[in-house]
Amino acid sequence: MTDIKRIGVAARYSDLVILGDTAYFSGYVPETSLGQSVQEQTRDILGQIDQSLAEIGSDRSKILQATIWLADIASYETMNEVWDAWVVAGEAPARICIESGLAHPGYALEIRVIAAL
Repeated sequence: MTDIKRIGVAARYSDLVILGDTAYFSGYVPETSLGQSVQEQTRDILGQIDQSLAEIGSDRSKILQATIWLADIASYETMNEVWDAWVVAGEAPARICIESGLAHPGYALEIRVIAAL
């Protein structure tokens, strides 16, 4: 049986769970761009994802799936301008993007990924 590795364990969730060669990340929200534009928040979150992937020996070309929650679906195209420049050409993950209420009124979006190691 493969061991499960949990990183950043809190009372309610783990930041990251690794099973075999797959890493399951919790959702990323803006850290340095709270209340700023959806483009700035997207850049902030994607930077966090890059950093987390590097810490486990992976990178954005190994993202298998992404889930994006937008506070306002009208920002879909604006968010995608940043996403499209970030995603590796020919290596785009399976992805869903939905409108949803988020945990903080300053959040424009939240992103969760699953990646291969």
